[in-house]
Amino acid sequence: MIAYRRIKRQSLPGFVVSIGNLTVGGTGKTPAACMLAEWALGEGYRVAILSRGYGGRYREKVLEVSDGEKVLVGPAQSGDEPYLLARKLQGVPVVISKKRYLAGLLAHKKFNTNFFILDDGFQHLALKRDMDLVLIDASSPFGNGHLLPWGTLREPIGQLKRADVFIITRSGLDSRKYRLLEILKKGYPSKPLFRGDHVPERIVFPSENRVCEPEFLSGKRVMGFAGIARPEVFKETLIRLGTDLVFFKSFRDHYSFKSNEIQELLAKKERMNIDYLLTTEKDWVRLEHIAPQNPHMAFLEIRFALVSQHDAFFSMIKDRIKEVESL
Repeated sequence: MIAYRRIKRQSLPGFVVSIGNLTVGGTGKTPAACMLAEWALGEGYRVAILSRGYGGRYREKVLEVSDGEKVLVGPAQSGDEPYLLARKLQGVPVVISKKRYLAGLLAHKKFNTNFFILDDGFQHLALKRDMDLVLIDASSPFGNGHLLPWGTLREPIGQLKRADVFIITRSGLDSRKYRLLEILKKGYPSKPLFRGDHVPERIVFPSENRVCEPEFLSGKRVMGFAGIARPEVFKETLIRLGTDLVFFKSFRDHYSFKSNEIQELLAKKERMNIDYLLTTEKDWVRLEHIAPQNPHMAFLEIRFALVSQHDAFFSMIKDRIKEVESL
């Protein structure tokens, strides 16, 4: 791949770790970035998230989505993922730019950042990174095996050789993870391999400012909808929570919801005598400005958790930071 070798990489003054994948959407990079940022913040690092701001309508070369204390722009301007990260991460600035190097320079200058997390950064080769974490979905690791636009692969599978660490996500959902483990261990025996899962954390009812444990939904008649890369994953999550899932509607990824569509879903909920209308947290940040005050409408928050070698994973990152600092 001559194109890869020709790219001249720029360096930031600090530790740079990328969280990315090989396919388009659906592996859970945003929750994983949250997990890593919270850990690094707890370890005393000055953390910032750097993102491209996919889908955002911003025109600035660099845009501050959050200063770590307050969110400064909305999801339409920044894109879904940066806005969601900004909302969830207190003490962690979120900066976006099509040139992640410029975002990092601003973060370093303004916040003295020394731990940079590239959200969805595996293909952003213009910025030198100290560690590449690649997430692979256990249930659909490489789609149909074809590159865009005929498949979901952003680049050939062979480019996994650039990864430093593999994390198999949604590893609790699918027995195919064992076959994937075998493939990765055989093809890349020297690369560390971890397993993670997306764990339902709580149900949030915004109009009532009420929060419930996920188990609250067990046995309830539920209607769900989602406009994410793989809405079927959210559907499966609702079923696993023990809901009586009466109806589910899928929208395309990053869908811009209209007020009448939400009203129609709520009306259908009433006609079918359904208890609750549920969506994802990522969808909620795009529709909260048009959502009516309805006590039966809620969103599900999830968190990313390592299900194998938790301590070894973070020890590995610490060791790599020491190596970089000693150079």
